[in-house]
Amino acid sequence: MSKIPLLGTGLNGLVGSKFVADFGDIYDFTNLDLRHSQQPTDITNQQQVYTALNNSSAKFVVHMAAYTDVTGAFQQTGDQTAPCYQINVKGTENLVRACNATDKHLIHLSTAYVFDGEKKEAYKETDSTNPIEWYGQTKALAEEVVMKDAKTWTILRIDQPFRNDIFPKVDTLHRIIEGMRSDQLHPQFTDHHFGPTYINDFVKIIDLVIRQRMIGLYHASSGESWTDYEFAKAVNNILQLDFEVRRGSLAKYLKTSRRPYQKNTALNIDKLKKFLDFKPRSIKQAIGETIL
Repeated sequence: MSKIPLLGTGLNGLVGSKFVADFGDIYDFTNLDLRHSQQPTDITNQQQVYTALNNSSAKFVVHMAAYTDVTGAFQQTGDQTAPCYQINVKGTENLVRACNATDKHLIHLSTAYVFDGEKKEAYKETDSTNPIEWYGQTKALAEEVVMKDAKTWTILRIDQPFRNDIFPKVDTLHRIIEGMRSDQLHPQFTDHHFGPTYINDFVKIIDLVIRQRMIGLYHASSGESWTDYEFAKAVNNILQLDFEVRRGSLAKYLKTSRRPYQKNTALNIDKLKKFLDFKPRSIKQAIGETIL
């Protein structure tokens, strides 16, 4: 059976490369990237994006490329000429226009950082966005562009993604493992909650969206809520790393930091669960699959 053509941005990144590796027998991937050997594509260049999409028979574009360095983004606050805004907002605008012009469905990867972090419970899709730092602001602006202007679209929000194997960009899980192995892991917050996303399962959700032609906004993390401290303890215990995890305080840290920090980014996935045709692994199960 012939493969399904599929366009994507960020297909060599933390999430995208896992998608390509796990679904390479189903999809014929084309990465919209400046480093592409035959057709280099800069997503901040409208003409290059249109040309790439117009030359493809693919019906879907999976947009995963983003400027995700939150601290680096904070240093660019308000600068629309800097990489964070150009990639996250301008790049998304260009993809929306090109998708509309070529009749393609846009699947846009977003983040829990579009919320302010003040809610006690996990965030639902119906909760209002209110980003408190520049990275979250640019991602919220990108979401607005998709929702307002795209003819057909899906937005998938995730939080703190990690995978079971080592990747050049260190993820949430492997940052903790490295910290423990080097005895450099700082005290972990007990008053900060997040919703870890297991990439090995998340890429199945992307495939699900394509197969079922799901439209709209979905939270697509694990649906679990963890403190940094409890997550690190689970990593230590499950992987038997023999490290003493120390307690830390976000409230105390914020007194020393200029950059705002959300207290809670956990996501409620009840809406997504109605469409799932596979059983996602729990975070403890996911940690147990880690390749050391």
